Amino acid sequence: MQLEYPEDLKYLDSHEYVRIEGEIATIGVSAFAIDQLGDLVFIELPEVGDAIATEDSFGTIESVKAVEDLKAPVSGTVIEQNETAMDAPESVQEDPYGEGWLIKVRLDNPDEELTDVLPASEYRALVEGED
Repeated sequence: MQLEYPEDLKYLDSHEYVRIEGEIATIGVSAFAIDQLGDLVFIELPEVGDAIATEDSFGTIESVKAVEDLKAPVSGTVIEQNETAMDAPESVQEDPYGEGWLIKVRLDNPDEELTDVLPASEYRALVEGED
């Protein structure tokens, strides 16, 4: 199966992605991570109003194979959580970069974020080396 890594996203080496639109960051999990995890059974996310910090765990994603911590690619305040993803984790598998996003965050310092992220080309090279 050919996995996609949209060019408009930035990625962590721990397989989270972030899409920045102004001061709002949409965070999710890459198709590679979902492919490796297998069938998702549970997703735990922070509540709206919770603060998250770059590189800190902000929740977990559980599959039939493993439970993995989710690492924050940015710092800010959670303004929305994807309730569909929590209620039906398979929705994340079906469309990880669209309807399968996990949380939306208002950035603390939009100009200072994205220091440890990879562009799609570097992330693709990283994961294709792992496959």
